[in-house]
Amino acid sequence: MKGKLTKKIKGSTERPRLSVFRSLGHIYAQVIDDDKGKTLASSSTLMLKKAGKKVKNNIEAAKRVGEEVAKNCIAKGIKKVVFDRSGYVYHGKIAALAQAARSGGLEF
Repeated sequence: MKGKLTKKIKGSTERPRLSVFRSLGHIYAQVIDDDKGKTLASSSTLMLKKAGKKVKNNIEAAKRVGEEVAKNCIAKGIKKVVFDRSGYVYHGKIAALAQAARSGGLEF
């Protein structure tokens, strides 16, 4: 699924990459520093479920993942990111996650 778009998007130490992955059961978001090859922050519906919160794989869950990843980033001093939608159409869950991350304080 990753093609031409992901090759052009690269995160740095100043602006790490916010990468999104969707599966049939969950949605995942990671903030990655491509220069160092390290994941700086992450969140997913799977992590929310393990924390005891009731979630499904829908738009509301995507919003909660976006809010959570934004909260983790702000706590680590990351405010600006590059959004990598991994080839998914910017619609539905992907758009909801991005809007929630923006309202949580991240700048794309």
